[in-house]
Amino acid sequence: MSNHELFRPKAISSETRDVNDRLAATLASLTPPADFAAARGPYSQGGTGLPPFPRSPRARTLDIAGPAGPVNLRILAPEKPRGIYLHIHGGGFTVGSNDTWDGLLEMFGREAGVASVSVEYRLAPEHVFPAAVDDCVAAALWLIDHAEAEFGASRLAIGGESAGANLAVSTLVRLRDMGRGRAFRAANLLFGWFDLSSTPSARASSGTPFVDHANLPHYAAAYAGDTDLRDPALSALYADLSDLPPAFVTVGTIDPLLDDSLFMHERWQAAGNSSELALYPGGVHGFNALEGELARAANEGMARFLDRSFNVS
Repeated sequence: MSNHELFRPKAISSETRDVNDRLAATLASLTPPADFAAARGPYSQGGTGLPPFPRSPRARTLDIAGPAGPVNLRILAPEKPRGIYLHIHGGGFTVGSNDTWDGLLEMFGREAGVASVSVEYRLAPEHVFPAAVDDCVAAALWLIDHAEAEFGASRLAIGGESAGANLAVSTLVRLRDMGRGRAFRAANLLFGWFDLSSTPSARASSGTPFVDHANLPHYAAAYAGDTDLRDPALSALYADLSDLPPAFVTVGTIDPLLDDSLFMHERWQAAGNSSELALYPGGVHGFNALEGELARAANEGMARFLDRSFNVS
């Protein structure tokens, strides 16, 4: 099916429509948290409508030195990993934690043979930009220096979802400018929020699950502080994207942040890099954490991308 056909209503399966209807009913029954701090507990437990993946008893944690104190890393590793995936969680820069994606990261381990390292970066508004990027860069540098000794493998990939995808790109740009970016061979970017000033699809959204034109500015302001929303260091869409690794961009067709992914995919290629775009009809923001074939297909697609990335010599 051609990409333009994926945007037609008939491309959305009945199963996906049912999943979206159930999500809408769940969200309508919830009382919004009073503020970002009040949202963190419910968000991590699935109380804001987006179910977390099951937490794994096999996970271990490690604290590394960060720019403002220890940075916690959550590690899920198969016995003999082929490479390491640095994962940066989403949550609008204000909520989320590194222990809510265990199920997906374990699947990446089974299907692609990768160890996953998920970063617990500092959250806004208590810690505004560039605190989160600084923590992610610290984790990336630690992996570059310690992956072989810690995991017996040195091939690295990076990625994340929503705000985490933005942080992943910003981390790659910072590493490139430090002369250390070539250590990462792939970027897995899931429904990223790359323009905090809002793309057309974000501006046009209203009442959509999790994010829309009404709440996105609040998340942006909490994270940005006094930084201009189109500062390239803050909104990765405006950054110099040259000399970055191959990217895999995944997004649903009814995600308010659709344009962020479409624009990033094109800008990645315009900068001379390889990028693949995976579009999922009827996918809302966060759809890969929901039930149904659409979520399974997206998660398996990302696993295949990581598998291919670590097979390249």
